[in-house]
Amino acid sequence: MASSLTKDSASTPGSEKTFFGHPRGLATLFMTEMWERFSFYGMRALLPLYLIAPGGLHMDGATATAIYSVYLSLVYLLAMPGGWFADRFWGPRKTVVIGSAIVILGHITLALPSSGSFFAGLGLVALGSGLLKANISTMVGHLYKGPQDPRRDAGFTVFYIGINVGGFLAPLTIGTVGENVNWHFGFALAAIGMALGLVQFLLGSRHLSAESDTVVKPATKQERAKALKQSLYWAIGAAVFYLIVVGTGHYTLNWILVPLSIIGLVIPVLVLARMKRDKELTDDEQSKVSGYIWFFVVAAIFWMIYDQNGSTLSIFGEESTTNTLLGFHFPTSWYQSLNPIMIMALAPVVASIWLWLNKRGKEPSTAVKFASSLVLMGISFAVFLIPLIDTATNGGKVSPMWLVAIYFVQTVGELCLSPVGLSVTTKMAPAKYTGQMMGVWFLAVTAGDSVTALLSTAGVNLNTKGAVGVEVLIAVAAGVGFWMYRGKVKKLMGSVS
Repeated sequence: MASSLTKDSASTPGSEKTFFGHPRGLATLFMTEMWERFSFYGMRALLPLYLIAPGGLHMDGATATAIYSVYLSLVYLLAMPGGWFADRFWGPRKTVVIGSAIVILGHITLALPSSGSFFAGLGLVALGSGLLKANISTMVGHLYKGPQDPRRDAGFTVFYIGINVGGFLAPLTIGTVGENVNWHFGFALAAIGMALGLVQFLLGSRHLSAESDTVVKPATKQERAKALKQSLYWAIGAAVFYLIVVGTGHYTLNWILVPLSIIGLVIPVLVLARMKRDKELTDDEQSKVSGYIWFFVVAAIFWMIYDQNGSTLSIFGEESTTNTLLGFHFPTSWYQSLNPIMIMALAPVVASIWLWLNKRGKEPSTAVKFASSLVLMGISFAVFLIPLIDTATNGGKVSPMWLVAIYFVQTVGELCLSPVGLSVTTKMAPAKYTGQMMGVWFLAVTAGDSVTALLSTAGVNLNTKGAVGVEVLIAVAAGVGFWMYRGKVKKLMGSVS
């Protein structure tokens, strides 16, 4: 009996050497996520610039924005099946390994000098990121002894720092190599970053919880056969359809972009509708789902505008900004390092403000924080209007400080919505959907980016005064409207504040 207890104690995550007081496995997951974000944000910083560059694919801004938006929507959409594969087939640890390998393959494919291989590479990176993103956070949770472990929240905070460190460093390195040396060398550097992440994950995986190897609900032989058969049917159907479109000479890029954008809108609606129609939910859970739909819509509008910081704003930075500060000239991709560094600087400040207000009984409700995020997003694009009007009227280029100001306001807005949204998602999740609700939250990003993609494929140039002005009105009106409706939403939320 005694030897058994000793063995169990020794195998408990975090019972031996620690990482800043946390289980050693957190160091492994921190570094894996840092390198994955390094590769993801580096490629993301290069993507729209490569698409419009004369030395790249030389597309117009609307097409580049559509491709960028579809890509982002797919990354977050595929997080749901990524979690499903871990639960039914491979377990989180194996799924992360497979996802990392697919990301590496995708970046290598992007590095090949061919437009055909480039789009295949984008698809592979999106697929691999979906598999990895869905499961690495789950493994962080496995390191702790349940939700009551006092180190748990702090552990996720440390993990979040890894995300932003990778996001900050990527544009400064991958962006510089891609823009100043060779686009494809930049994509190759992203592959090297993810490879480093995979190697250290494999070397350090012995420090992870044994729970990370668990397949929660293993698929039966019949279910595996059914899944394979359905996948083949869809693949064959899509192949036949596109062979016909290409063979008849009707194919354009929109034949890919539009269907994917529509899927990115339809799936979130179907998922929420399925939950709302579920007769197994209690009346209280049904009420919370109704309330959550309001938060979901607000988040989708927020991400629709926010994620243009890598497309619309990046293209503006390339075409209409001097990219020179105090005599120093820098690559356009460096703008993508602003948000991660601002997040790391401002997150503790915003968290302290919430705590200070809470102690005085004045902390804003979740609904007010969400409404504020939309108004801030509208303000950020109102600021964007000023240099847009200036360049349209006077020609020439404007100071990069305009983009710094825009990113600052957007980052404050993000801190009012993103961490709060993660929290309210866990609080309002019906018991039956506890494990799936985080994937539902990510679908708000998918829906928002899909709207941007559809507008761009329809020929709307989002980098114009008219389009930006409309987005300002939408964001502010939606924010004020949600604030006015906050009482009704509060009732739907029940005991959740």
